[in-house]
Amino acid sequence: MMVRTQITLEPETQRRARQRASDLGLPLAEYVRRLVARDLGGLPPAANPETVFDLGASGGSNVAVTKQAMLAEAFSSGRRKARG
Repeated sequence: MMVRTQITLEPETQRRARQRASDLGLPLAEYVRRLVARDLGGLPPAANPETVFDLGASGGSNVAVTKQAMLAEAFSSGRRKARG
């Protein structure tokens, strides 16, 4: 959860900060958050996409090949439950 904070800057400092944020493709607030995080010990680690891989065994399934059959099975089992 974010907490709103108000800061006061000299006009020239604000202009330069906005320009720098714009050059980086960021809103001023994100630019300031990153500066504060870096000053306080670094940015939090970025999420590592590798953490979602190799979580379990696939049982030999190959979704790329059997996707249509898997979807058909899921839809047909859903229809049977809804009618029952």
